Amino acid sequence: MEFTILPVTPYQQNCSLVWDADGVAALIDPGGDAERLLDEVSRRKLTLASVLLTHGHLDHVGAALELRDRLGIPIIGPQRDEAFWLDSLPQQAELFGFPPAQAFTPDRWLEDGDRVEVGAIRFDVLHCPGHTPGHVVFYDASARLAFVGDVLFKGSIGRSDFPRGNHRALVAAIREKLFPLGDDVRFVPGHGAMSSFGHERRENPFVADGAG
Repeated sequence: MEFTILPVTPYQQNCSLVWDADGVAALIDPGGDAERLLDEVSRRKLTLASVLLTHGHLDHVGAALELRDRLGIPIIGPQRDEAFWLDSLPQQAELFGFPPAQAFTPDRWLEDGDRVEVGAIRFDVLHCPGHTPGHVVFYDASARLAFVGDVLFKGSIGRSDFPRGNHRALVAAIREKLFPLGDDVRFVPGHGAMSSFGHERRENPFVADGAG
């Protein structure tokens, strides 16, 4: 798998473009700036096959519906409990000063243990609630790489003070689902720099070994 990170929207959300050796590609969390994303797909001569969503916050999904409508590709994820956030996209846009946004339903909801294919790429799906109720993580075991949305960051963790957030569930998901994947696994967070689970398990003040 190859990938590049394309920060989008004023929130500098990490949209990831991933592709296999044949150029079959997906966009993970296209939060906005659809034209820029499509230009990158075209520049790399890739075939965009799907949109993958970790959760329903506007800065992660803002361009998803436009991409589906223009290209006829499916929106895959998040987990079904995220309908709560996807249904509120018009209100999110108004609240945070984004362009108007429409509510939508993904073509496929995901559950813990599902597998998503992008050409030859195989993502395992982990349901990791806490930041939002239906948040999922996409993990490629062969690449030792995870796309974790807003669950975990370098030196921090996702907010849990939004409606239906749960701090205890968030910490449990990180410690019980992500860290056991291995210290060597790198991850792309929803914002900011990449890190590894090992580094966060040792250094992250919120979830490191021995942290409260």
